Amino acid sequence: MTAMIKRNLLLYFRDWSGVFFSLLGALISFILYLVFLKQNMLSSWHQVPDAKVLLDTWLIGGTLAITGITTTLSSLALMVTDKADHIAEDLELTDAGPLRLFASYLSSAAVIGFLMQLAMFVIMWGGFYVTDGLTLSVTAVLNTLGLMVFSSLLATVVNAIFIRGIHSVDSLGKLATIIGTATGFLVGTYIPIGLLPSFAQNLVKFIPGSYVAALYREFLMGAKLDVAFGENTAARTSFDKLMGIRLNWSTLLTQQETYHIMGLMLIGAAVLAFGPEWLRIRRRRRVVRER
Repeated sequence: MTAMIKRNLLLYFRDWSGVFFSLLGALISFILYLVFLKQNMLSSWHQVPDAKVLLDTWLIGGTLAITGITTTLSSLALMVTDKADHIAEDLELTDAGPLRLFASYLSSAAVIGFLMQLAMFVIMWGGFYVTDGLTLSVTAVLNTLGLMVFSSLLATVVNAIFIRGIHSVDSLGKLATIIGTATGFLVGTYIPIGLLPSFAQNLVKFIPGSYVAALYREFLMGAKLDVAFGENTAARTSFDKLMGIRLNWSTLLTQQETYHIMGLMLIGAAVLAFGPEWLRIRRRRRVVRER
């Protein structure tokens, strides 16, 4: 299985254009913010202390969530390619077996998702440090790194469900375009969640990436929000709700509640991703025994 993961990683990173395009969805949100959104948002929140730094960290959180989704989906294209070219059939005959082969695709996608998020994090933090003097505490960075691991796993198993019915790279490319575009809105990066229509705000609650983005924002913005709003809890709550720093159910979710929901989503997605594959293998073995 380790050899399979190494093969998948080498094939992915050898294709530099593919790596770039897998990051394109995240880069678009970053560029749109710098060129079009930043000044407009600053004018709306100019009364908030250190608004520029707050909005920078808000953008980082949303962009990291997009990165995890788009890069894991792009890396899973290898699984589709191997099936289309009948390479997967040969690989299933190795010692790894079909279930381990499937797990190797997902494992390599999760590793790629983490590495790409780490790269985007360094790029954005470095850029905002130079332009706006953005600094982050050690605790915020460590929490962010830990969340990168979790979000990569979550995005991988969710994307694995989506591509189960995809049998060509062309169809996968179209799906990736749709998901990349929709994700920017549904994690509240192109438009703050509080400004979306009611239907879209309800839809956000079913999108795993929106919870990931909310946690990133809490980790990166938490201490800075404490300084900016102080004892003004009403203004802080309104800002959290509008900007998607905490998602709103009957009340705004706590970090613990958000993690619980994400954990349930991860378990459910893993069952839906591995379950059909396990059943397919059992049916194949049953047919072989009957022969």
